[in-house]
Amino acid sequence: MPSAVLRKSPGFWKSLMTQRQLLWMSLPIVLYVILFTYVPLAGWTMAFQDFKPAKGFASLWVGVKWFKYLFSDELFTMVMRNTLAMSFINLVFGFAFAIGLAITLNEVKAKRLKRFAQTISYLPHFLSWVVVAGLVSTMLASDGVFNIVLGWLGLAKEPKLWLGEPKAFWWIVGFTNVWKEVGWNTIIYLAAMSAIDPALYEAAEIDGCGRLSKIRNITLPGIKPTIIVLLIMNLGWIMESGFEIQYLLRNGMNADYSQSIDIYVVNYGMRQGNYSLATAGGMFKSVVNILLLLTANWVSGKLGEEKLV
Repeated sequence: MPSAVLRKSPGFWKSLMTQRQLLWMSLPIVLYVILFTYVPLAGWTMAFQDFKPAKGFASLWVGVKWFKYLFSDELFTMVMRNTLAMSFINLVFGFAFAIGLAITLNEVKAKRLKRFAQTISYLPHFLSWVVVAGLVSTMLASDGVFNIVLGWLGLAKEPKLWLGEPKAFWWIVGFTNVWKEVGWNTIIYLAAMSAIDPALYEAAEIDGCGRLSKIRNITLPGIKPTIIVLLIMNLGWIMESGFEIQYLLRNGMNADYSQSIDIYVVNYGMRQGNYSLATAGGMFKSVVNILLLLTANWVSGKLGEEKLV
C-alpha cells in the first residue's frame, strides 16, 4: 500500500495571492464597513462629555452623567418598554409566519403557482415605509377597509380610529412588519429546504408518512440550523424595534406607546442639540445588542446547536 502523502497547507500570504481576485472584489465592502461602521465609533466619546459643537472633542468631560440621566428618566423607561415590546412581537411573529409560509410554499407542487405566490409575498419588501405607512393609515381609518370588514363580520358595532387606540399600536407595528418582510424572509428558509436530500422524503413516503409527519420529522429538522443562526442574529437587533413606521404612524393619542429609543434620541437629543444624550442613548442600545448577540451565540454553543462563530 502506498504511503499517504501529507501536503503542507499553503501559508496565509500565498493563499491570499492565489485568491487576490476575491480580495479586490471584497475591498470596496471592507472599506465601506470601516468608513461607516468603525470610524464613527470615535464619536462615542461625546457620551462622556458635555459636548459643545464649538469646542468639539475638547468639550468638558462629565463621566457617566448622561447614562445616569437616561436610567433615571421615567420617559426613557417607557421608551425601553415600547422598544422591547415591539421588538419581541416582530421577532416572534416574524419567525413564525416566515417559517410557516416557507413550509407552505415548499409543499406546493405547481411550480407556476409557487413562483406567483412567492413573488406576491415578497413584493411589499420593496415598498418604502412612507408608502406602507400611508396604506396602513388609510386601512385603519374610521372609514377604512378594516372597520368595514369588522362591520360585515359583526365584530364591531361602530368604527374605531385604530391609530388612536394606544394599546393597539404595538400590534399594528408588529403585523405591518410581518406583512412587509415575511415574503423576503422566506427566501432563506426555502433555500435551506432545497438542500434537504429528496431521498429522505421518498423513504418517508414509502414508510407511509403523511405531509405533516414529513414536515415535522424531515423539513423542520433540516432547516433547524438555519433557524438557530437567524434567531441568534435577530437577537442582536432586539433593541432595534424600528424608527420609520413608528415615526410615521405616531400621533398625540398613541404617543405613550409609539416612542422607540431612536425616536427618543431624535426628539430629546438631536432636536434639542444635546448630542451627548443622543450618543449615550445610541451607545446603550448598541452595547446591549452586542451583549445579547454574544450571549445567544454562547448559549447556543453550550446547548450543542449551531453558532455564528
